[in-house]
Amino acid sequence: MKNVFTSFLGFFVLLMLSETLHAQIDRPTGEPFQTRSEVIGQHGMVATSHPLATQIGLDVLKQGGNAIDAAIAANAAIGLMEPTGNGIGGDLFAILWHEESGEIYALNASGRSPIGLSYEQLLQELEEKNVSRIPPSSLLSVSVPGAVDGWIELHERFGSAPMNEILEQPIFYAENGFPVTEAIASGWQRSVPILINRVGAFEETFTIDGRAPEKGEIFRNPDLGNTFRLIAEHGRAGFYEGELAEKVDAFMREHGGYLRYEDFSSHQSEWVEPVTTNYRGYDIYQIGGNNQGTAVLQMLNILEGYDLASKGFASVETLHLFAEAKKLAYEDRAKHYADSDFYELPLETLLSKEYAAERRELITDRAARRVTTGVSALDEGGTIYLTTADKHGNMVSLIQSNFRGMGTGFVVPGTGFSFQNRGELFSLDPDHPNVYEPGKRPFHTIIPGFAMKDGKPWFSFGNMGGGYQPIGHLSILTNVIDFGMNIQAAGDALRWDHSGSTEPTDDLPELLEDGGILHLESSIDYEVVRGLRARGHRVQIGDSFFGRYQGILRDHEKGVYFGASESRVDGQAAGY
Repeated sequence: MKNVFTSFLGFFVLLMLSETLHAQIDRPTGEPFQTRSEVIGQHGMVATSHPLATQIGLDVLKQGGNAIDAAIAANAAIGLMEPTGNGIGGDLFAILWHEESGEIYALNASGRSPIGLSYEQLLQELEEKNVSRIPPSSLLSVSVPGAVDGWIELHERFGSAPMNEILEQPIFYAENGFPVTEAIASGWQRSVPILINRVGAFEETFTIDGRAPEKGEIFRNPDLGNTFRLIAEHGRAGFYEGELAEKVDAFMREHGGYLRYEDFSSHQSEWVEPVTTNYRGYDIYQIGGNNQGTAVLQMLNILEGYDLASKGFASVETLHLFAEAKKLAYEDRAKHYADSDFYELPLETLLSKEYAAERRELITDRAARRVTTGVSALDEGGTIYLTTADKHGNMVSLIQSNFRGMGTGFVVPGTGFSFQNRGELFSLDPDHPNVYEPGKRPFHTIIPGFAMKDGKPWFSFGNMGGGYQPIGHLSILTNVIDFGMNIQAAGDALRWDHSGSTEPTDDLPELLEDGGILHLESSIDYEVVRGLRARGHRVQIGDSFFGRYQGILRDHEKGVYFGASESRVDGQAAGY
């Protein structure tokens, strides 16, 4: 009997040891859900949503360019290779650390509405179209594309390599072709049936014989290559003045649009003071004004009052607190975030720790159904995020977008790009801070993120995904700061989203009245789902868009950069 028991015990120990060894073999280090190790580089790092764009940015660094040059090159390449998310018909925001000056800078390169379209004219146009909102399929939704001016501002102030060298490889791939990647091919195939009948040159520019390219198929856009050449040779004037701007003016007049040559020639980006808060010793930076970055800081301020680490990652309590903080911050977002040239945002109040404490008092152990702002006064998007860092210590956090996928689908013949439909995000309520006005920047969902530690640059990060983006920033930061994950694991970890909050396009005084829906990725423990439902949350598995992430972390002690990229789609981080 003793021998039988000993044999059984030995078998059980071996079985348990085998299971342990298998677990170690599956993922020898890091979190068990982590898809791959972080990338580590001493002299430079580039992380983008397209592997070829990452290599192009890395080549710029290796050839002596800096992080700013690499970011421009990578952005140009992605605009060519991922037209389902971005392009020079869209806008740009960037936060960067400049090592020589020891300062952090923020650039708002978003475009404005047409000067020649009044609020009254807009309402008349909408009435004639029998619609109550600005349609994304209309030239009424087109604001001035700000991305190229953003490149020029970044380059003139901080760049080092000549613009013709920066754009050399994007031009080469535009003219000679590139293989379309898996996730991009899927998005392309969804967009083409919707956009192919738009006036202009969409079909000849973005299809192969009237269809979207397949995964692995070689695609070319020589018209975009020619536009890149104009920018390389003439800088800002190559896009906002001269032949190209004249073509845009003529196209708009012919098809009932309101952008004019003067809207292009007078456009300029704006260097702004970033908004910031301190979260558990880390200084977190966002761009305020007409984008939603302030919501990240508001949510962090609310959550700082809780010991998240002790509650655990993806626990009932943690996810409940995340969802409730989001509801509170997004009601402020809906009613106060707008172009600061037209509205004085109550930032001092919104970002104060005292206001966060007041809002925190509204959180109970039950899911809130009815939420509004505490201050008197769209989820899936087409966007890319990229980040770069160089041997000098410069770091760039850059986000760029068409808004809805491939934008409007309106392509001026010979230009190679589709216009954005960001103007869709104006409110039509005359009392709303985000109401449409001529020459005004609409509300923006795209946000670059940056974090400092002890006065030193620490983490450049971001994710695309429309209204999800502040949630994504919150998740990445708490995964690293509170739950101790490395930056690749932080992006691979289970994601959550919440829908149903009031939007910046809604009339005042709209508010969240039904609690919205809490969306969770399918890897969630079902016991957590049951716990959240017991607290009153309406929980749905999947059926949401959980963004796409890239990040670079600087380790000053070791003298290296750590890079991470989205594991769910096509991206890549690479260093040297």
